[in-house]
Amino acid sequence: MKKGKRLPLSVAIISFNEEEDIANTLESIKDIAGEIVVVDSHSGDSTREIATSYGATVYEEDWKGHIEQKNSALQKCTQEWILSVDCDEVVTDKLKDEIIRAVKETAADGYFVNRRTVYLGRLLKHAWQPEWRLRLVRRGSSPVWSGYNPHDVLRIQGTTARLQGALLHYSFRDIKDHFSKVVAYSKIVAGSYHKEGKKFRVYNLVVNPFYAFIKEYLLKGAIFDGLRGLIVGVSVTCYTFLKYLYLWELEQQDKG
Repeated sequence: MKKGKRLPLSVAIISFNEEEDIANTLESIKDIAGEIVVVDSHSGDSTREIATSYGATVYEEDWKGHIEQKNSALQKCTQEWILSVDCDEVVTDKLKDEIIRAVKETAADGYFVNRRTVYLGRLLKHAWQPEWRLRLVRRGSSPVWSGYNPHDVLRIQGTTARLQGALLHYSFRDIKDHFSKVVAYSKIVAGSYHKEGKKFRVYNLVVNPFYAFIKEYLLKGAIFDGLRGLIVGVSVTCYTFLKYLYLWELEQQDKG
């Protein structure tokens, strides 16, 4: 799609120190986006400069949480349609064609896309699949991010459908990065649980992690992704165990 024929589409992104990834994200949508909105949390690298080089309008804001930050980006979008992507996601050519078709035909108010993870250099076929996420929405459908941090969910008022083509997720640079995020995200989730009044139970540390492994590794078929699938299975087990352990810790702190 040539310049001047871009879609009535805003692309909404939040960022913090994403210089290694954001160019790939922006490159994948630059020819269809009528507007690119980036809400940056005071990056100390060249994230903002890279985004500006792609024509993005960049806003610097203090970090408020995943949900709050993404809602801030949504509110700044001015086009008829909004595509929300993360800095470690890339729109494939097939998905791009589907986005163009969806915006032109306007058959629904929102569209789910399947996010597929590229892990340690290989596209996973079973682990973390399917992962349908509402990402393309009509601005008039009152889109809002909800859920609990860091697991945000986009919701709208209106009809939805699914698009073909994948949104590629380059989530972890290496194993250290992966498990560092497992620890960090599990702590954030525990904080969200605690804030909502969810209570820790001992069985959460035994039953929930075991079920998480069985679900991911066997029921979803991560076992067929080889060693990478096993790592994923172990990571979801650790994540589940830690988020409840952190919840217990928060409750102990409340008791003084």
